[in-house]
Amino acid sequence: MSGQPSIALDTIQEVAFFKRDELTTDLVCCEVVVRGEGGDMTWFFHEEAPEWGDVLKLVEWLPGFDREWPSKVMQPPFADSRTVAFQRGA
Repeated sequence: MSGQPSIALDTIQEVAFFKRDELTTDLVCCEVVVRGEGGDMTWFFHEEAPEWGDVLKLVEWLPGFDREWPSKVMQPPFADSRTVAFQRGA
């Protein structure tokens, strides 16, 4: 991912998508929970960030990743609609 340290697939514990109400539009967001030496860290990304495409390409490689997450997150409009697309050990 450009400008940020890379994330190894085997360190990803959870990937969740949700929307933030931005008054007139929704902003699609993603939280990636990564296991590190000092414990878990949560990385935050959103669809307007330059690395958004790179993040999606990475997490799609996770075994059992829910590729149907967009339809679960998009409706209804202006609702959080949080969905976990991947959880290690689940």
